[in-house]
Amino acid sequence: MNAFVRALLVLVVLAAVVGVGLAYSVTSRGLSTRSEPSRVEAMLAGGMRRLATPRGVRAMTNPVESTEPVLQEAREHFADHCAVCHANNGSGDTAIGRSLYPRAPDMRSGETQAMTDGELFSIIENGVRLTGMPAWGTGTPEGERASWALVHFIRRLPALTDEENAAMEPLNPKISEEWRAEEEARRFLAGEEAEASTPSPHKHEETHR
Repeated sequence: MNAFVRALLVLVVLAAVVGVGLAYSVTSRGLSTRSEPSRVEAMLAGGMRRLATPRGVRAMTNPVESTEPVLQEAREHFADHCAVCHANNGSGDTAIGRSLYPRAPDMRSGETQAMTDGELFSIIENGVRLTGMPAWGTGTPEGERASWALVHFIRRLPALTDEENAAMEPLNPKISEEWRAEEEARRFLAGEEAEASTPSPHKHEETHR
């Protein structure tokens, strides 16, 4: 038996083991998103995510300079588009983030921070299949620049200050109840009638930039 055949057999056996592990996980725990992903699922997902990022993209360095205006733009963008799942501080501790499968990751963790700039950029631009992470890429130079700016902000998350977090809160999308409560308070302070029409909910831009 030559080396190629032996390697092929090893791969087949490994695939069978992984398949059995996944099947057991599904049959024993069901398909509820309330369960934590098994170790096999986490390893498989991490490996596939890395393999799905072309080597040339993984090796890319951030072409956008990390300046205060760039970080400010990225901070506002993150608060408006990303925080609903990832939280302003990147912890993932939100109603949606806790309910995804797998959970929204803590972007401050060593696992996320160890990713290359290119990997983070690729995830933002292209999303990740079978998770809640959408593809935000617009295919434009402006869109790519905004994604690279977000990479800088992700690097900033482990050291995010309370002041920065507080400054992001007014930029977070609001649910209709919050809009209604704010409008009623405004009308009360202005001496207007209590009954108020609910303002239009927050609308994202046509693109993500």
